[in-house]
Amino acid sequence: MGMKKIGSLLLVVIYLLSFNIVAQESIVSKNYFQIAPRIGYDFPTYSNNTPYISYKSGLELGISLDYYWNWIGLGADFDYISNTPKNLYPITKLNNATSLPLTTFNNSETSITRTFYGIGPSFKYQTKTGKFTAELNTRIGYGSVSGGETQLTENTSPSRQMLNYHSGYTINSVLSAKGQVRFTYFFAKRWGLQLGVYYLKHFDAKEDLDKSLGFSAAYQTSSQNASTGETNLLNNPINTRKESCHCDIFSEGIFIGVAFKIPSQSDVKKIDDCIQYPLTVRARDKFTKELLPNTDVVVKDTQGNVIKTARTNSFGVVVFDNVPPDNYAIEGALNSIAFEPTTIKKSELKPGVTLQKEIIFADLNLILVGSAVVCNTTTPIGNVTVTLKNAVGSEEKTTITDSIGHFTFPIKTKSKYLLYGKKENYFSQTETISSQDYDRNVTLFVKVKLCLEEADCGKAIALKNILYDLDKYFIREESKKELNRLVQFMVDNPGVKVEVSSHTDSRASNEYNQTLSQNRANAAVDYMVSQGIARERLKGVGYGESKLLNECADGINCTEEQHQLNRRTEMKVICPEKKQ
Repeated sequence: MGMKKIGSLLLVVIYLLSFNIVAQESIVSKNYFQIAPRIGYDFPTYSNNTPYISYKSGLELGISLDYYWNWIGLGADFDYISNTPKNLYPITKLNNATSLPLTTFNNSETSITRTFYGIGPSFKYQTKTGKFTAELNTRIGYGSVSGGETQLTENTSPSRQMLNYHSGYTINSVLSAKGQVRFTYFFAKRWGLQLGVYYLKHFDAKEDLDKSLGFSAAYQTSSQNASTGETNLLNNPINTRKESCHCDIFSEGIFIGVAFKIPSQSDVKKIDDCIQYPLTVRARDKFTKELLPNTDVVVKDTQGNVIKTARTNSFGVVVFDNVPPDNYAIEGALNSIAFEPTTIKKSELKPGVTLQKEIIFADLNLILVGSAVVCNTTTPIGNVTVTLKNAVGSEEKTTITDSIGHFTFPIKTKSKYLLYGKKENYFSQTETISSQDYDRNVTLFVKVKLCLEEADCGKAIALKNILYDLDKYFIREESKKELNRLVQFMVDNPGVKVEVSSHTDSRASNEYNQTLSQNRANAAVDYMVSQGIARERLKGVGYGESKLLNECADGINCTEEQHQLNRRTEMKVICPEKKQ
């Protein structure tokens, strides 16, 4: 196997390993000690200029020790390599110098073992996740070479000629160098699978000189008959090398191994911090089974310390990215109403696996969810003081709307409530909520809109349901509710003065309508004074039929609905007089 094939194999393996690098758990280590044992296959070259001898590939065992500071490190290698020489002398159809066929031979081949131990710098590239690393290691040190004696002798003729010979090596220490490339895929934060190639060279390796023979290498010359394929030994003396060759030995190899990381103490913490223990908590109502948004979720340890806190999203879910393994309690609250808590056991939290937990809202009350808006629009009003009164008891609650006009209240079932908003220069509607209309097994949230009218000075605002008997001007019971709303507005805005005006349709005479409307306006003022509003803050004005809202004047035929539009009571804030 040549280096091109080795390179191709490496590329294939790297490609396959890289498939799983994306979206893996981060196991990045910058400073760490690495131990990497390996097993491989070695392809040697012995530059001893000996004909008819080759060297087989063989086993390589080794270990690398490296310490990395970020991308650079210092390492040491130890390698053990075993090869076997191979005699290539042509013995098929071999004849001696007298053309006697030689048919029996004695071939002796002694294996060669080599070792290498060296130190040198290491260089590393690591992906962002730490799953994949590529390393370049350079080493310089010493090696040893032992064995490799090879001898081929023919046994057919009485002379038993030596055909080929090499004395081998006995070297205890020879200057050596090694270059190595390794690719590692880490399946876990501490270990990974490694693949690599290396180049190893022993400089000026001295071969043995056999003192009894007087040479280090020898071979018998021969010639081959091309037509018959026979090889004939020549009647020449054997060729010998009487001085040892100081020749390089080098080899290339491929290996596979395992890498073990031992991070520094600072990196151990960083690695552990990178391991994620995700937790998802769902807030659910016990009765309706719906998921509950805007729920405050708290994770506490066994000592009651708050570890994590968040609020569920619009889907009633909150996700905690990393909860260190331990025993915990999960608590929840919605509008200050507690959920049934649940617990987490340390064994339930697994690295990279999202733990699913659920907390249950079991309160029997309803939740009033409201929004304050400008009347006849969808424009929200923030910072409104909203008051909720129990219509049959003394219970009263207040809250303030947020920036988008939202507010909430817990309300009891089978009750009746009045809802009112307070904000300077706003005139609030009063809403009635009857919780007995809702089934708690079906509904948790009661939704309501609270309408507030901008009460700019000089702007007329119609008061709804201010009703009078025909040709009468006393205040009926059903009209007091709307006037009470105006009373509340004046209590909330003590600095304003209000004009209360009454209007009629065009039927009857102008004089009659003017008198009737004035009496009705005065009656409304008198009622408000009876409710504690100072008379000097009120002005009653009857406009008769002088401010019609449509074309239904005298002599015009109109429907009852058209006339009803003109029969109305209005209020407007009196603009303060400008100082001269």
